[in-house]
Amino acid sequence: MLAPPFPVSFDCSLLGWCHVQIAYSRKYIRLYVKKQGEDFVTINRIDVGARLSKVVIHGDTVYLAGLTADKTAGQSVGAQTQEILAAIDALLAKAGTDKSKLLQATIWLQDIRTVDEMNKVWDAWVPSGCAPARACIEARLQSPAKMVEIRVTAAR
Repeated sequence: MLAPPFPVSFDCSLLGWCHVQIAYSRKYIRLYVKKQGEDFVTINRIDVGARLSKVVIHGDTVYLAGLTADKTAGQSVGAQTQEILAAIDALLAKAGTDKSKLLQATIWLQDIRTVDEMNKVWDAWVPSGCAPARACIEARLQSPAKMVEIRVTAAR
């Protein structure tokens, strides 16, 4: 894939004239958008795939994609939750933050009756006094083997 020359200028319609710069590597894409007369807004993407980025950083806010278990798929909700929370820790570290700065979490459970098992692992993981705003929802997930999906947003 050929990259366009940078910076690229184009009409942002509602914003007026903007300058866009894109820097990318195998692991991340960095997008800079600047409205005429203003500073650049930086968007960083980590672990970028064809369908999604696992992490998107805008300013000092870190957004993680919804994560499901891989190694523990088909095992208990507790085991899957532990795997997912470990993955969240690793991705937050890549983004320069940690679970003490969580702002929001959304948890999807294949069966809401397993919420107590998931909460036991969650409660042990979240630092005291740092619980984010949270929703826990029953939903059909990717496969019956995947019992939990978790998405978080954090500050840096």
